[in-house]
Amino acid sequence: MENRVIERFIRYVRYDTCSDSTSCTTPSSAGQTEFAGVLADELRTIGLQEVEVDTSGYVYATLPANLDQNVSVVGFISHMDTSPDFSGSHVSPQVIQNYPGGDILLNQELNTILSPTIFPELNRYIGQRLIVTNGKTLLGADDKAGVAEIVTALEYLVNHPEIKHGKVRIAFTPDEEIGEGADHFDVAKFGADFAFTMDGGELGELEFENFNASGAKIVIHGTSVHPGYAKGKMKNAILIARQLLSMIPENEVPERTGGYEGFYHITRLNGSVEQAELDFILRDFTLEGMAERKKWLLKFVEQINEKFGEGTAEISISDQYFNMREKIEPVKFIIDLAADAMRESGVQPKIVPIRGGTDGARLSYMGLPCPNIFAGGHNFHGRYEYIPTPSMAKACEVIVKIVEKVGVLKENEHIFN
Repeated sequence: MENRVIERFIRYVRYDTCSDSTSCTTPSSAGQTEFAGVLADELRTIGLQEVEVDTSGYVYATLPANLDQNVSVVGFISHMDTSPDFSGSHVSPQVIQNYPGGDILLNQELNTILSPTIFPELNRYIGQRLIVTNGKTLLGADDKAGVAEIVTALEYLVNHPEIKHGKVRIAFTPDEEIGEGADHFDVAKFGADFAFTMDGGELGELEFENFNASGAKIVIHGTSVHPGYAKGKMKNAILIARQLLSMIPENEVPERTGGYEGFYHITRLNGSVEQAELDFILRDFTLEGMAERKKWLLKFVEQINEKFGEGTAEISISDQYFNMREKIEPVKFIIDLAADAMRESGVQPKIVPIRGGTDGARLSYMGLPCPNIFAGGHNFHGRYEYIPTPSMAKACEVIVKIVEKVGVLKENEHIFN
């Protein structure tokens, strides 16, 4: 399956499917709509049924059961969009056939180098085939690798009817990168008892814990006065915003946290003397920790208003998604099933928390338990993104093995009993 998944992946990443948070449409970009149509045509060609692109750009399809008895319906999901954090236009991937180790020159003109000195994980893949960028764009392994792996695995199952299985449902979603991937997902129509997102990182990752996530917006109202006559009158919103930022604990930011540690993250600062706007994301693995972060951000705003006058700072906080662990633990057998499928495919499971979120987190709260499985990529959302092709092949094998193992379960076994 390795050559097939590579061919698909390289073809898929050439479609510009960058999502756009400023758009009022779903999908948020025309490239996603185009790619959804391409995928639907390909799914019909390989022999899947009930292929549909709905009015919101979600792609659904079915691999019918080839068993007489009823077994659980398993689903696989990936997102079609790529991150707006870096250019996804005119992606031109490069293939390193047998990585010898050391630096990889991505772009001579820009002197862009993918180096194991900065990214030591590269040393794990010496001797393997790598797909890298040309140094000017992201690669798009998040999550076109997952899309290619699902399509390739189901094509394999269509061509190998001797592998007995129940009904399999697949879906490809738009706009995951801007937090809208599950907004219009039709769980009832999808009809799976449980599913897996193929949206993880390196080989072996298996994830059923993710951040609780909230967003916050703070608006600072200043007073603009001619600087020559400003003494005692001007309130510079930019400088007030700087004071508020200084209140954030310096070690509770993304670049200084890992594992189960949460953080505050300033994602945008825009302003003038008259007004400044700050956008934050808050992340924590526990609801209690998230409540504390919200409380402290509110306290920082309160302190600004005490110092500069009531109404100087205004804040709004909204929840974005929650830790899926609460919804997965009652059906923990699906984690065991995936871990066993990995081992039987020669992959050592690495059960780790997601320092982020996936469609699966929200879907789990919508009634579809949906942990996350590796797709194989590294350094997502930038020019240093790469993926080892043997990891992609293993992801395909794991999908096939999960489908095969679900085929021996009784309908809804372990889920509702």
